[in-house]
Amino acid sequence: MKIRLKIFLVVLPLIIVTLSLAETASYFSAVKGVTRLARQLLGFKLGELEKYADNQWALLVENNYAGNPAMIEAAQQSVKSYAQSIVLSATEIIFAIDRGGKVVMASSPPDLRLEEETPLLSLVESGQSGLQNTVIGGEKRVFQSFYFTPFQWHIIISEKSAEFYRDADSIALQTVITLGVSIILMVLLLIMIAGHLTNPLARIVKAMNNIIDNADLSSRVEIEYRDETGNLAYTFNQMIGELDRAYNQIKRYAFQAVLAGRKEERIRQIFQKYVPKDVIERFFASPEKMLIGDNRNLSILFSDIRSFTTISEGLAPDELVNSLNRYFSGQVDIIYNRGGIVDKYIGDAIMAFWGAPERHDDDALQSVLSGLDMLDAVSVFNEKQRKMGKSEFHIGIGINYGEVTVGNIGSERKMDYTVIGDAVNLASRMEGLTKTYHAEILISESLYSELRKTSQTRGLFFRLLDTVAVKGKTKGVKIYTVKRALSAAETAAWPVHNQGMELYYRRSFREAAEKFREVHRLLGGDFNAENLFRRCADYAANPPPEGWNGVEVMKTK
Repeated sequence: MKIRLKIFLVVLPLIIVTLSLAETASYFSAVKGVTRLARQLLGFKLGELEKYADNQWALLVENNYAGNPAMIEAAQQSVKSYAQSIVLSATEIIFAIDRGGKVVMASSPPDLRLEEETPLLSLVESGQSGLQNTVIGGEKRVFQSFYFTPFQWHIIISEKSAEFYRDADSIALQTVITLGVSIILMVLLLIMIAGHLTNPLARIVKAMNNIIDNADLSSRVEIEYRDETGNLAYTFNQMIGELDRAYNQIKRYAFQAVLAGRKEERIRQIFQKYVPKDVIERFFASPEKMLIGDNRNLSILFSDIRSFTTISEGLAPDELVNSLNRYFSGQVDIIYNRGGIVDKYIGDAIMAFWGAPERHDDDALQSVLSGLDMLDAVSVFNEKQRKMGKSEFHIGIGINYGEVTVGNIGSERKMDYTVIGDAVNLASRMEGLTKTYHAEILISESLYSELRKTSQTRGLFFRLLDTVAVKGKTKGVKIYTVKRALSAAETAAWPVHNQGMELYYRRSFREAAEKFREVHRLLGGDFNAENLFRRCADYAANPPPEGWNGVEVMKTK
């Protein structure tokens, strides 16, 4: 399937849905307004007629004619005349029926049929206010009514439903026509736009085929747009330029002997951007050992930018690259300054480790301090982003400590100095859990134990959040969040929270629930305290089975 058709199939439904929703909302809004005005007009007439009838009766009473049938009939005729004067359309009728359902007054004959009298009488005697629907003379009509006690009349103002809703029906027809025309225009516009968007890609493909067929590295493509396709064209030109330069360089140096010292220096300069300096030094000291894997305990850190797809959609390619480069520069500097190794970038994520190729006594502590420094650096970064009117970055960090295999892994063509193993996978899952537990940083039980074993927890505050078995594992791991400083509320709440966790694991669910309730109060609302309170309340009502160990099994990564 061609990309042009894919664009058409993806965008067209979105356009149709959006236009349909907009037109529907406009239709209902307009209909509501028109109907309200019509209803208010009927109601206004009804009110005026009621006031007029009250005035006529008041005149009879004041002049002692309330018992005079002739004068009462004259007053009723006056009400009828007034009703005729306020009728505005040929289909509008104002009439009155007595308590038996018979028509006793009308601005024009309502043609009320015998079988229609009883349902109409029932509706008006129900006492319901506002607009009602009925059938008069075989036609659907809307009406409003009131009961005039002196005459014992139910006075009714009625209009044909078709006439009452005529403007609304007209709006509906206009809406359908507008929607249809809009969709047709959008389809035509989409066809044109899809062509404009895909033409640069077709030219890039043509240029690539020309290079393959003719080995012509001088081919270039025009950069037409400042978007992803323009970025692709620019990158393609850069790539071809680099290939051209590399090809010419190979030809120039093919017959020259390169001194070992110059060769080594060049390798250092090229790879120092991609491989840590310690690794390069070890390679030149003993290159044969770099191919041998080594099992050792390391701290592994993963960080990831939250909602990066949404952020990237709101920025132009050059703005996105600039923001990412500034973000990565600050984060990587922290890792290197804390003695860590940046293993790789995984999209917008960073993977780093401590303890290789050189071990240090405080590798575990430095990994935690790096995570906290990275969070502080993001706050500074976001201040600059706000000043520039750009999107802020929010990150989650997961850190684990455990045994991994470290070394150069790959093929003869490409190798990476990296780490592999379950401890790496758990660190990655820890980062994912920061979203589940609404925490900026999470560390594993093994890392916390290493810090305590080496007496390196001074100046840090830890809060045990849960025991989890990540997806694909059955063994539970305690997870903690960590801070360098606590607010007054956190200073009071965190010890209570940790006490609650001890009660929770001892199956003292009611006591634990009270602790978490207190934490929630002290913090003015807290996701984890609320979650644990509900869990304890459930377990207090429905105790877990024997052998329960407090492990929460994760169903997703």
